[in-house]
Amino acid sequence: MCTVCGCEETHTHEHQHEHQLEHAHHHYGNGLAGAHAAGLTQQRMVQIERDILGKNNQYADANRRYCQQHGVLALNLVSSPGAGKTTLLVNTLQALANKAPCAVIEGDQQTSNDADKIRQTGVKAVQINTGKGCHLDAHMVGHAIQDLDVKKESLLFIENVGNLVCPAAFDLGERYKVAILSVTEGEDKPLKYPDMFAAADILLLNKVDLLPYVEFDIDKARAYARQVNPGIRIFELSATTGQGMDKWLRWLEAERQVSVSGAEKALENATHAAV
Repeated sequence: MCTVCGCEETHTHEHQHEHQLEHAHHHYGNGLAGAHAAGLTQQRMVQIERDILGKNNQYADANRRYCQQHGVLALNLVSSPGAGKTTLLVNTLQALANKAPCAVIEGDQQTSNDADKIRQTGVKAVQINTGKGCHLDAHMVGHAIQDLDVKKESLLFIENVGNLVCPAAFDLGERYKVAILSVTEGEDKPLKYPDMFAAADILLLNKVDLLPYVEFDIDKARAYARQVNPGIRIFELSATTGQGMDKWLRWLEAERQVSVSGAEKALENATHAAV
């Protein structure tokens, strides 16, 4: 039995609900016509989505409990392709070397390229290939946590599939969802993809070293992000040059300490309750 999510299957990341999810997404992607052609009514499509998200949330809650009990700070990194997630992650891990234990879950449709880059830093990484799937789900992540044998008091980075739509709806059990928007994209991305930026706790405006060379209004980007999510916290940085990385790293360490303290307090309370 999986010690994280409690399911009976421990040998593979491919599970029945993931296939159901892929099947449902295929029909959603083809619109109502495609769904009707496959014999699915709109009511049935809505029910499938509810069932999938409900099951996912159960696994996410299990992942969250595991992380809380072990003082693990889990971060779900989301962005469109090319925003610089992997470069940011590699440079973050290098800066944290010998300062905090780290582990990484890499999500891509194909290849292990990003996990290979992570392992070159000396940090343990598990690659999840989703095939036709457009995002990670909590069941996949639960098994990856078990495979990684994540150490207590670690930083766990989950690099989601590059996509600003589907990952917004799927809780992975993370403490924070971190959206990354590069200045090589449009500043109106928060308005175009409001679900993602509304769900995010943190926004990293990346590649700010390129601001003199691109048409990107950073003031509008901030304003648009806060329009859809007034409470979002924004960091401006360049993973390549290191500009602004110090504030991001200090925030990570401060939040890791909060997670560690929370786990210690919970253990203390449980010990007192058992006496």
